[in-house]
Amino acid sequence: MGMMTVMKRRELLQAMAGGVVASGTAALVAPARVFAQAFAMPEQHRRLLDLARNQVGRLENVLWRTDIVGIADFGLPSSLPRLHFANLERGEVRSFLVAHGKGSDPEHDGFLKVFSNQFNSLATSRGAFVTGEWYRGKYGTSMRLNGIDPDNNNAYDRAIVMHPAWYANPDMLARYGKLGRSDGCFAMPEADFAEALLHLGAGRLLYADRLGLG
Repeated sequence: MGMMTVMKRRELLQAMAGGVVASGTAALVAPARVFAQAFAMPEQHRRLLDLARNQVGRLENVLWRTDIVGIADFGLPSSLPRLHFANLERGEVRSFLVAHGKGSDPEHDGFLKVFSNQFNSLATSRGAFVTGEWYRGKYGTSMRLNGIDPDNNNAYDRAIVMHPAWYANPDMLARYGKLGRSDGCFAMPEADFAEALLHLGAGRLLYADRLGLG
């Protein structure tokens, strides 16, 4: 082996060793990577929990249970999860799809335009509702609602309830970009409605308004 070849190999080994040292030094100098960060609650969830607490404070004397509050935000289109279950004990929010009434969206573009408390309006009402008993209806097991504000105090007699419906299922969004419309009821996806029966029933609060907390 020639002298020139030996020198080249020696230079190559020295260069590689220098690179390893430099790399190791850089690793020692570089700050440690942070893999865990403190949980930051989304602003939307914070505002929903605050609203739930305020409404419970206003209506606590007519509620049977105050651990979970339902909030329907009809300032958002039907394509977005806008029915929120605010768990005040855990400080958590879970969100679901919900349809609004035909009379609230005559153009059927997915946006609620008006609320109504009038009979035969087929419109959604705003305000506070207390969830009531279960019953077997057109869409299966459903839950009655008692409106306790001036804007929704006809809800029980208008048969405004919570129920599951095929036209509120997520596949409607893939086909039409919006949910179907109810007759004013809070219609949820069929696969999600058990959540309402288990967690929002028995005298809890459901509050609806045009909030726009997206």
